[in-house]
Amino acid sequence: MSNAQQTDQMREGNGFIAALDQSGGSTPKALRLYGIEEDAYDGEEQMFDLIHEMRARIIKSPAFTGDKVVGAILFEQTMDRAIDGIPTATYLWEKRGVVPFLKIDKGLEAEENGCQLMKPIPGLDDLLSRAVKAGIFGTKERSVISAANVGGIKAVVDQQFELGAQVLNHGLVPIIEPEVTISIADKAEAEEMLLAEILSHLDAVPEGKQVMLKLSLPTKANLYKPLVDHPKVLKVVALSGGYSRDEANAKLAQNTGMIASFSRALTEGLSAQQSDAEFDAMLGEAIDSIHAASVAG
Repeated sequence: MSNAQQTDQMREGNGFIAALDQSGGSTPKALRLYGIEEDAYDGEEQMFDLIHEMRARIIKSPAFTGDKVVGAILFEQTMDRAIDGIPTATYLWEKRGVVPFLKIDKGLEAEENGCQLMKPIPGLDDLLSRAVKAGIFGTKERSVISAANVGGIKAVVDQQFELGAQVLNHGLVPIIEPEVTISIADKAEAEEMLLAEILSHLDAVPEGKQVMLKLSLPTKANLYKPLVDHPKVLKVVALSGGYSRDEANAKLAQNTGMIASFSRALTEGLSAQQSDAEFDAMLGEAIDSIHAASVAG
């Protein structure tokens, strides 16, 4: 059964998760970094066509296989589209050996107590049911922590685990992502508070179920080792959070058992203007370096 195989692949974690889930507001920036300016397309439909072409190009690259990329996070529109006539999630697993995840959050509320909760997600049960039918293994949902504020961090983690329970009820594995902003002065203190709060919630995860965690690379190496070792946690993955690829890889290699889930750091340097050979070579170098950092710990 593919679900059991996918669970094993995530547990073994001999690689990293590619974050290919830029949506709405972040898509123009992703396209700009890829060498496509906003005057090159007219409206959202063309914009999403172009970002799908970019993602399909990445996924179809010879370097993008389950040997080093164990999973990929998709935007809803990417899940609903196809690559070479095959639904994207099916293509990922059956053609590339990569476990498909779906980003489900709809953005962030205004900051309160130094933190940003997720906006409501209307029709979530319907979306999760569609995801199951599409062959999605798990979900990803992001909040942001920008201050070492106990109340704010508790609210973020409460919401994350409440949503995670809803995801688990559909037989999917949630990637809980309370991102700590890497530039804040009290980042180390916020991370200590976050660790304590997550640990206090894990025991409530039902027996036989597991969650995944996506966390900013910690100031103190191996701070999150208790989460890596926790029986209710399938995998702890790291986001690059604005670090360059080299910085992110260096920090990741110091954290035993964590693997990467990089977005911008993965696509850094890729361009629509590159030939397929140039594109594949650059993506291959990125994948090799992120994979090496992911398995170094």
